[in-house]
Amino acid sequence: MNVYLLISGALTVLTAAVHTIAGEILIISPLMKSRDLPTVRGSVWFVRKTLRFAWHLTTVLGLGIAAILFYYAGMETLSGDQIVVVKILSATLFGGFLVSVIGARGRHPSWIVLLIASILTWLAT
Repeated sequence: MNVYLLISGALTVLTAAVHTIAGEILIISPLMKSRDLPTVRGSVWFVRKTLRFAWHLTTVLGLGIAAILFYYAGMETLSGDQIVVVKILSATLFGGFLVSVIGARGRHPSWIVLLIASILTWLAT
């Protein structure tokens, strides 16, 4: 069992869960009630649906990354191709860290978890 990947997967699931639940309560639901959203094709409905699906798509993609991390965590050793995949996942998590730390100027706590998950994933190789 690769403990680094197991912990990284758990952190990724935690991040996805907090993202979808807190985001729905604190950001998406209030936005859905806003009358100040732009219209697309003459309708604000399309904008509301797009915001909600894009928000939760991020969560689904995070859970997909976690599933891959858990899958590889169960292996005794990783082969060359598997190491490449794990390094790509680490780089993806690191990219998320950069987006969070730069985009929110470090004020959004996701950067901490994404950085730790990225480092643990890299160490697993």
